[in-house]
Amino acid sequence: MKLKRVQFNNLIRMYYMLSHVSRPDKQNLFPIVQGGLDEEKRRACARELVEREVPGFAIGGLSGGEEKELFWRMVLASTEVLPADRPRYLMGVGFALDLVVCSALGVDMYDCVYPTRTARFGSALVARHPGSLNLKNGKYQDDFR
Repeated sequence: MKLKRVQFNNLIRMYYMLSHVSRPDKQNLFPIVQGGLDEEKRRACARELVEREVPGFAIGGLSGGEEKELFWRMVLASTEVLPADRPRYLMGVGFALDLVVCSALGVDMYDCVYPTRTARFGSALVARHPGSLNLKNGKYQDDFR
């Protein structure tokens, strides 16, 4: 019963935001799929959100500290329900492996700390093998490419 009340209150807030705050010419507001680590709650939430006229969907409620298999199962439980013709945005990804796996699971967009955190420690991400460069290595001291 409590879950239904929380869901209802969240829908009311979402409708308010979409009708009073939304600036579709400048920004998009995506409702967030929740459900914690419960696949059925995630699917139920996603099914409810799909009924709304929104430009895309966010997948939230995951900390990234979960066991990888469980994290990926929760992402899949969400993307299986969300339509492929609208963006699916995964919030708070922290590892390169998650970017690759979750893209394969149907996620389109991310906010990700990985590139910033990696750069903070002197690495640059590159498309070629091995995928990153240690910029603290002396051979890059005068390389400004």
